[in-house]
Amino acid sequence: MSSGPGAASVPAPDPHDSPPTSDTRPRKSSMFSSLKVRNYRLFFMGQVVSNIGTWMQRIAQDWLVLSLTGSSAAVGITTALQFLPMLLFGLYGGVLVDRLRKRPTLLVTQSAMALTALALAVAVLTGHVQVWHVYVAAFAVGLATVVDNPARQSFVSELVGPKQLQNAVSLNSANFQSARLVGPAVAGILITGVGTGYAFLFNGLSFIAPLTGLLLMRARELHVVERAPRGKGQLREGVRYVTGRPELIWPIVLVGFVGTFAFNFPVYLSAFADDVFHAGAGAYSMFNTLMAVGSVAGALLAARRGTARLRLLIAAALVFGALEIVAATTPTLWMFALLMVPLGLFGMTVNVTTNTSIQMSTDPAMRGRVMALYMMVFLGGSPVGAPIVGWITDTYGARVGLAAGGVVAAIAAAVIGLILARVGNLRLSVGWHRGHPRVRFVPREQQEELAPAA
Repeated sequence: MSSGPGAASVPAPDPHDSPPTSDTRPRKSSMFSSLKVRNYRLFFMGQVVSNIGTWMQRIAQDWLVLSLTGSSAAVGITTALQFLPMLLFGLYGGVLVDRLRKRPTLLVTQSAMALTALALAVAVLTGHVQVWHVYVAAFAVGLATVVDNPARQSFVSELVGPKQLQNAVSLNSANFQSARLVGPAVAGILITGVGTGYAFLFNGLSFIAPLTGLLLMRARELHVVERAPRGKGQLREGVRYVTGRPELIWPIVLVGFVGTFAFNFPVYLSAFADDVFHAGAGAYSMFNTLMAVGSVAGALLAARRGTARLRLLIAAALVFGALEIVAATTPTLWMFALLMVPLGLFGMTVNVTTNTSIQMSTDPAMRGRVMALYMMVFLGGSPVGAPIVGWITDTYGARVGLAAGGVVAAIAAAVIGLILARVGNLRLSVGWHRGHPRVRFVPREQQEELAPAA
């Protein structure tokens, strides 16, 4: 955890070329160093099991809605309902997280999501499920997520401390995406073999693992952060804190555009599997699995890197948008499927880089509110974006829908990159380095020095 804004490890408005200090920078050889911490190891192992169940439910939920309605827009509505609570109440969830102890809070939220999954499993297995049941379950999970997401994000710093934060955040993402390799594959087998109900049942039971891990943790080994006292104006204080810092607000704006329009893969991939390639649930599962391969690679590369620079975020978002546009034009299923790997890699790079840079730039006492705002923008944009891209996909086709998402992501990355360059008093430098062209941003005062070398 940083001691506040402006710490040496923090990506500042001019983060493009400034290295972090050695006391907070993970060494490249320590890809799994945070797993040496017992409490984090328990947390990590519990999440392995639970994340597999989560991905199984995601695949089963999307396919169940598509089977019940035959509509990509209905899949979008389900996604929207799941993330609508984050959009409406996300900031209030962050205020609560800053006031509450993280471990007891997570015990409550994880239990609530387990019960929701089990209730949906009963509805499906007894043959009484209707689409509104799925809508209600998605909304209930969203309500629990309002508190669960910022609590889990900020709890990581209490588990490992400031020196291991970058590594732990990256491993969390690798954990989640590794489960994405297993979950969709198992879900595809269950859906085609015995139906969607057992995927929901597995997810409900999978929460036993993280709940057990939380109960076994040693409280005395936590890096406890002083909780915020009750008081008026804490929500406004959190918003002012973020908007006053370019290194926080502009990455959040960027992931807002990307999350709202470019990350709606439940809509895009189900439509490509069903309507474009006519390949069914197996292809949908394969698309998700291949994207997870790239996502795991992206997360592990982030764990190996020692920095979370904003120039990397901008570049990754640009490439991610371009890849979506290319994928939208692919003529065959196998070409489209192979593009899921780099899409996953660059999408995860955007996710991890934003998450890490924001956490390392934030005062620990404000972390719950800042992460809630980040998650509200990233996940809460889905209620706005999912129905829109669902309508575009239904009306103009899956290819147009995916291409439109990629265009929005690329334009947002380019514009915000220019804004950050202006805020950091940077200029574009085009030259040669060791016989190769090099394009980068440099401080304006260095431009004249670099020009002759070009």
